[in-house]
Amino acid sequence: MVPINTIDVTAQNTRVTNALGAEDSSVRLRTALAVGSNPDPVFLEMLVERCAVEPDFFVRDMLSWALTRLPPEITLPRIRQELDSERPQARSQALHTLSKIGDKSTWAWITRDMLRDADTEVARTAWRVAVVLVPEDEEKDLADELVLQLGRGDRNVQLSLSRALVDLGDVIKPALERAAESSDPAVAAHARATELLRQNPETGFDVALDEAKRVVALGPERAASAAAASAVTETSETAETSETTEPMEAAKAAEASEGADC
Repeated sequence: MVPINTIDVTAQNTRVTNALGAEDSSVRLRTALAVGSNPDPVFLEMLVERCAVEPDFFVRDMLSWALTRLPPEITLPRIRQELDSERPQARSQALHTLSKIGDKSTWAWITRDMLRDADTEVARTAWRVAVVLVPEDEEKDLADELVLQLGRGDRNVQLSLSRALVDLGDVIKPALERAAESSDPAVAAHARATELLRQNPETGFDVALDEAKRVVALGPERAASAAAASAVTETSETAETSETTEPMEAAKAAEASEGADC
């Protein structure tokens, strides 16, 4: 049996801890990469703790990757503890790490409180991880829960929710149809914009939201009439332009011909 030199282990832990807390983010990033490249359970606690306070997005993502390199049987119980942390970033990053690990058995850990968390980043991360982990037979219930957040926050928050809903697929359609009839214009517009994205994922979110707001403001029938009138106007203007352009082009052609004859 080879004895373990506890002094060397302690010194190594101290070096890693100091490097993960270095002022230079590139040092922190390289350290997280090195720890993940040589996974050792001894680093579990310091990785989890650093996730809760790391300010740089790319370093946090590397920390999560390093955690996924450790055996899930030791990593998952520790991450579950972080889901109840008082620190929002700790909760958010724990959820993000769960999505990276992708263990479907952790679906039960995603609670309604997380999906409705008052902290925007926690809620957004919970939406994403819920869509990754949800069992097929619970997708409808998840869709019903997520539509309760429609209209929440700024553009980026609404985009995150729309993407999460669209990723659930066609199961979201009934819930969106109900939400589109909401008396709250922000909710109705967000629901309609999400439905447009479901039908055509290539549609830009801003375009879909602007169109949805127009429909909510005018009502479906008036919006359709306005769109039809606009199409007629555009067609008429195109025809007029064509009618004006053709004689001018003919005159230019005649002048060119006369010049050639000379």
